[in-house]
Amino acid sequence: MTDRTESVKDNDILVIEGLKKSFSGNAVLNDVDLKISKGETVVILGRSGTGKSVILKCIIGLIRPDSGSIRIFGENFLELNEKQMSSLRIRVGFLFQGGALYDSMTVRENLMFPVIRQPGYKGADLTAKIEEMLDNVGLLNAIDKMPSELSGGMQKRIGLARTLMLDPEIILYDEPTTGLDPVTSNEISHLILDMQKKYGVSSLIVTHDMPCARLVSNRIVVLKQGEFTAEGTYDELERSKDDFVSGFFKFE
Repeated sequence: MTDRTESVKDNDILVIEGLKKSFSGNAVLNDVDLKISKGETVVILGRSGTGKSVILKCIIGLIRPDSGSIRIFGENFLELNEKQMSSLRIRVGFLFQGGALYDSMTVRENLMFPVIRQPGYKGADLTAKIEEMLDNVGLLNAIDKMPSELSGGMQKRIGLARTLMLDPEIILYDEPTTGLDPVTSNEISHLILDMQKKYGVSSLIVTHDMPCARLVSNRIVVLKQGEFTAEGTYDELERSKDDFVSGFFKFE
């Protein structure tokens, strides 16, 4: 879908070209191309089990693709050593489906954890930063609670607050509203939008939540048979004549 002869622009935060990945001989990603600009929010649509989350995991190195390239902030991620990858990952936030909080830690300790494990951490007081991030997500009063005391929606909010602790320049969201009721899903969607505006982060979001996609996206790409076969704004794709594409917009 992307012309690979096109030069990388200075504001291209993420550039994926020719990404391929198979599992047990079954091709999941056939030829994925994608560019995300600074401050842009891109949503990935696709049927369940078609490789959307695999793309996110390839970007941060949880899964290694069979071929292709991933350039983040101009660096070829797949050619970096582990130390260089770790340094680059600090600039990339990842919000898992379930929030992925540590059950044995309080909310305060969960937010501290990604910071204190960084090589350059020198024991600075993190209270003000933690309180700022919790205030962003409306959960300052949960600072000393355990994850088991929080609802699913609250855990997602805390997960986002923890992601923001390292001041990421791009955040990858894997189904950020899945399993939530419509009201809470709408709150999370607005929160994503607010954080993009406040901190200027770029975002790549895998979701089936069409109201979320409509609210937060600057651009939507559609994954079919391992490739992005359509892209455009929400309104453009909603008017698509392609049955596969238009099908995502019929059951909102």
